[in-house]
Amino acid sequence: MKNFLKILKITGISLVTLVGVVVLFLAILFGYWYLRPNQAHVDKSVVVDSWDIANDKNHNSNTDMIQWKDRFYIAYVSSPFHFASNKSVLHIQVSNDLGHTWSDVTQFNANGQDIRDPKFAIIGNRLFLYALKNDTFLAEPYLTMYSYTTDGAAWQELKQVPNVDGWLFWRPKTQDGVTYYDAAYWHEHGKSVLLKSTDGINWEIVSSIHQGQHNDETDIAFLPDGRLLATARLEYDSFGDGMFGHPLGATLITVSAPPFTTWTDLLQSRVTRLDGPNLFNYDGRIFAVGRYQANLYHSGPLTDQGSVLARKRTSLFEVRQAGLAYLTDLPSDGDTSYEGVIVTGDKAYISYYTSPIDHDYAWILGMLSASQVRMAVVDLKALEALASQTTAR
Repeated sequence: MKNFLKILKITGISLVTLVGVVVLFLAILFGYWYLRPNQAHVDKSVVVDSWDIANDKNHNSNTDMIQWKDRFYIAYVSSPFHFASNKSVLHIQVSNDLGHTWSDVTQFNANGQDIRDPKFAIIGNRLFLYALKNDTFLAEPYLTMYSYTTDGAAWQELKQVPNVDGWLFWRPKTQDGVTYYDAAYWHEHGKSVLLKSTDGINWEIVSSIHQGQHNDETDIAFLPDGRLLATARLEYDSFGDGMFGHPLGATLITVSAPPFTTWTDLLQSRVTRLDGPNLFNYDGRIFAVGRYQANLYHSGPLTDQGSVLARKRTSLFEVRQAGLAYLTDLPSDGDTSYEGVIVTGDKAYISYYTSPIDHDYAWILGMLSASQVRMAVVDLKALEALASQTTAR
């Protein structure tokens, strides 16, 4: 500090002047982020409609959505900002008209703690909800909770999932309607596992999916031949150390054959670091929707993969064993991603959250601002046609 003050004295710059210059620079930077128009690339032949679900000046985020008994159910979290807050509320709503209008069903909080990342699953005759409890400002959940309903209206009190302390659930999937599989990542990051259950409450570890590279959010989907494919978010650094991203940030693609006890890593795709992933099947192919960093390597200093200073999108990809194929953005920017997907016929209804779509916020500005939950309708035939023309890497 003494040397720094000595330099200021030699150059004739006062500390007050320097602070003023820094404040002015930050004001100009944030003003630019706030005012620049949205440059998302939305293929309108694929994304045929979109609208707001929740836009009430809260930071609305972390969606999931499912169809059960001919109705759409959505879960999302409202909070003052992206970071942890004991004011966070998890909302569950229902729609009878394909997501155009919604009615409140119930709300959850976590007894004064932060709650986030809800996920639905239909197991037996019950609709399950899984969510993560968090008690640190930088939003590092430590525990998975669950609730369920048998009629869509009355929900059980949130309880801790037994015997899997520290494992953070993603989205359960099944092929036979009997055994359900779920990818979960460790609360301190760095590893993910495959779990299985037949009742949605009692889960056991089947295998280790991946370890290393600050591995966290991991999702799964079944390949047509019965194997499982998983993607994993590889940050290569912790949030605090890697807030400006990491040049090796990537999406892992790995596969496993029944009984899913071993996994083969195929590659790490740097098309994006697939944050908040949702993998879904259509016509024998696996697609994904998740966070995409636009203009990677061409958007200025301190904007490696995952940087809080970069532009973000919620985007669609095809997941292949040869890599990720980027297809199109949804109307989105800033703090965005964490989607629910309902496939019905040749359409996909996708819930997600985003900063105001008429702007193009940097991720950090979106984290501190209000955000909205939106619905997008995707023409899956058009998506498939676009994928067939796109190279994976």
